Amino acid sequence: MNINLKEKFNKISNYWHPYIIGELNDNFVKLAKLNGELVWHSHEEEDEMFVVLSGTLMMDFIDKTVTTKPGEILIVPKGVQHRPWTNGEEVKVMLIEPKTTQHTGTNKVAQTVENLEWI
Repeated sequence: MNINLKEKFNKISNYWHPYIIGELNDNFVKLAKLNGELVWHSHEEEDEMFVVLSGTLMMDFIDKTVTTKPGEILIVPKGVQHRPWTNGEEVKVMLIEPKTTQHTGTNKVAQTVENLEWI
C-alpha cells in the first residue's frame, strides 16, 4: 500500500484528532496535527509511538518534559501518565499504536475522539 502523507495531512483540519491511514498487524498507523495541549492520560495496556514529521512535540511526564523534533520518535510505555503539547506551532505526527488504544485513555474530555475515522 502506497500512502502520500502530504495528501493525507491536507485532509486534516482539526487539531488533536488522529485519523487512521493504515494497518500494520494489530496496530493502526495514524496521522494527527497538534497545537496547544491535550489532557493528562495513560494507556494501561498499550505502548504509543509518536513519529514527529514537522514542528516540535513536547511531552510532559510526571518527573520531566521531553522535547521531540522532526525526524525523531518518542515511545510512551504503557501505563505511563503523559501530556502532549506544543509550543504554539503546528506539529504533524504519525502515531503507531495498537488498535485497542483509546485516544485519551480512560480520561474522557471534550477533545476525546471515540470513533476513529479513516482518511
